[in-house]
Amino acid sequence: MQSSYNFWLVTISFAVATLASYTALDLTGRIFLLASARLRRVWRLGGAASLGCGIWSMHFIAMLAFSLPIPLGYDLATTAASLGLAIGASYLALCVTTRERLTVGRLLAGGVLMGLGIAGMHYTGMAALQMAPGIRYRPGWFAGSLAIAIGASTAALWMARALSNDDARHVVRKRVAAALVMGVAISGMHYAGMAAADFLPGAICGAAQGVNATWLATSVILLTFAVLIVTLMLSRFDARNALLTGAVSRLNGQIVRLATLDTLTGLPNRSTLTERIERAILGARRQRTLFAILFMDLDGFKTINDSLGHSAGDQVLTAFAQRLLQCVRETDTVARLGGDEFVVLAENLGSREHAGALAEGVLERMRVGVSIDSQPLQVMPSIGIALYPHDGDTVEALLKHADAAMYEAKRAGRSTYRFFERRMNEAATRTLQIQNALHDALAAGHFSLHFQPKFEGSGNSLAGAEALIRLHHPQLGTLTPLEFIPIAERSGQIVQIGYWVVRETCRQIRQWVSQGLPSMKVAINLSPRQLLQPNLVASMLEIVNAEGVACEQIMFEITETVAMQDAPKTIEMIREFQASGFEIAIDDFGTGYSSLAYLQRFRVKQLKIDRFFTNGLDAHGPEGSAIVSAIIALAHSLEMDVVAEGVETESQLHMLKTMRCDEMQGFLLGKPLNADDFGNLLRDRMVAA
Repeated sequence: MQSSYNFWLVTISFAVATLASYTALDLTGRIFLLASARLRRVWRLGGAASLGCGIWSMHFIAMLAFSLPIPLGYDLATTAASLGLAIGASYLALCVTTRERLTVGRLLAGGVLMGLGIAGMHYTGMAALQMAPGIRYRPGWFAGSLAIAIGASTAALWMARALSNDDARHVVRKRVAAALVMGVAISGMHYAGMAAADFLPGAICGAAQGVNATWLATSVILLTFAVLIVTLMLSRFDARNALLTGAVSRLNGQIVRLATLDTLTGLPNRSTLTERIERAILGARRQRTLFAILFMDLDGFKTINDSLGHSAGDQVLTAFAQRLLQCVRETDTVARLGGDEFVVLAENLGSREHAGALAEGVLERMRVGVSIDSQPLQVMPSIGIALYPHDGDTVEALLKHADAAMYEAKRAGRSTYRFFERRMNEAATRTLQIQNALHDALAAGHFSLHFQPKFEGSGNSLAGAEALIRLHHPQLGTLTPLEFIPIAERSGQIVQIGYWVVRETCRQIRQWVSQGLPSMKVAINLSPRQLLQPNLVASMLEIVNAEGVACEQIMFEITETVAMQDAPKTIEMIREFQASGFEIAIDDFGTGYSSLAYLQRFRVKQLKIDRFFTNGLDAHGPEGSAIVSAIIALAHSLEMDVVAEGVETESQLHMLKTMRCDEMQGFLLGKPLNADDFGNLLRDRMVAA
């Protein structure tokens, strides 16, 4: 029996097949990204219904495009069964393509089952015609339609999985192209199946009295497009919501991280540490257990930061944080409060000794240096320990007391640890008071200078003086340099204080000269922080020139320990000072670790013997004398003068004269005097001469 096709319905059937294919690809990408198993099941069921309707509609529209010389119709129950097969095949397809792992075996098995399902839908739909006699199928075309169905299904499954990533580049274009290919394959399978059908002459359609074909075609087309487009819109809308939800979730995560973690090291920050200590207090109170707060500050970190830059400093902090995590237990909390301050919260400790062992372990591991930009650095912490409940029962008290113990560790020589003791509260309070006093000391005029006389070793002739700063505070009284200089050094205020000392010394020298007194050479101490200033020599030269004092009247003293921290740089700075007309002395000689090679290269004007060795002249007898004598002989061989500090007894004075010490200072010879009293001393010496 001769058959024909309606061109427009054929075209529409191909469009439906393509749209259904694109919907399948989009749904696969949507379902694949869902984290909830329940949502995945819901979308698979809904998507299968939509996709099945699309595939079935393509078949049904193509069947409506088919015509024979006899009236045609379709049995409702059989047609509904073909729709069920289409939906089942679609559900199988979505299950296969949205699994976490798609193996080759699963892909082939899914392709075979889906292909058979689609072919079954087609031939069930053909059976809905209820032809009498029945339709005969040509074996070759029949087998070809099955092969096309299975091959197209397998390819469709593979493409759906390959294009399941919504974030892939040009994914929409690729899905459109894949949908066109799949539309051709689905249409090819249908029309191959139709080519396999042989309608015998004289056959009639048993379902010819059904619904009007034109009305049915229009309804199916409109309904199918509506279902597929709505499905696509829901998928895109849900994907957009998921994208926004994910973005909000990520933003919330970032906000939480910023609020709870240190941005540089990734460790808990102060607020997070506070919460954990509060929980630790509640837990320890219920269980009557012990925990410790270890407060750490990196020794010499400011020197690294100032000399190598903040980038190197950040690398040091990050490296220290990572190594610190390796020193503690998994249950301990390591936090960064800011700057170079770190805290370890160690819970459920058995005894005080366990906290000490933890601190010792940290110090031992940190003795292995870190390397920053191929430069080896050793970063050691000073550690203060406070225990709950012995040293406080609040977060503020425990952190405050651990901080006080840390400063005690620094005063004890650094790179060690100390447990909190009640007396440290007084020291911490005193430190805070001095910090506050330093803030406005320069502007308020609370600083003053004293001058300790230096005498020539051969007699009582005045050789010069050393400038010593004092802080006179209305509430704290008079503070010695030992009390406030270390605090000013840590805060960085020592730089401006140092410039003030030079300016005030020059002013006093000029005032003495204006009074007709002899011009004295005055020694001024330079702090470690000052030596890090890149324009130190230029700044000193500018001050001295502005005050109208000759550079030869100023001698700068650098302690041996500081000089040897970066000996090549110290040599360079000494040469710059000397080129500007200033003289340099190495202070506290013998307490550091100078090598003779560097001492020879320093070529300074003076070596100042530390008071420890001067006291040893009496305390250690011949051994003490041998050491001092060797230092003096060494200095003279390098053409340097020697100054002995801390001369307090006649026996010390006598032995130093015998050893031909060039200059001496100490309470036996003269105590530090204010500017007016030192001027009177100069006047008396001038009259006596």
